[in-house]
Amino acid sequence: MKIIKAIISGCLLAVSTSLYAGPVDINSADAKSLAAELSGIGDKKAQAIVEYRNAHGAFASMDDLANVKGISEKTIDKNRENILLGKK
Repeated sequence: MKIIKAIISGCLLAVSTSLYAGPVDINSADAKSLAAELSGIGDKKAQAIVEYRNAHGAFASMDDLANVKGISEKTIDKNRENILLGKK
C-alpha cells in the first residue's frame, strides 16, 4: 500500500510540474521557450511573437503582445504573472 501511495504521489508531482508555466522574458526568449512557458501559446503563436519583435523592436509592455496576430487580451491576462519584460 505504501508503494502504491508513493507511485501515485510521484505521478501527481510529475503532472503538476509539467503544468507549471514559468516566467519568460518576451523581449529575449526564443519561440521554443515562449511556447513552453506561456499558456495558450503554441509553436505558431510563439514564432509570430519572435517575428513581430524582430520586425518592430522590443515590447514596451506586455499589452503590446495584442499587436501580434493571434494573441488576444484573454491570453495575455492568463499569462500576466509569467510574462517578463527585459531590456527594451
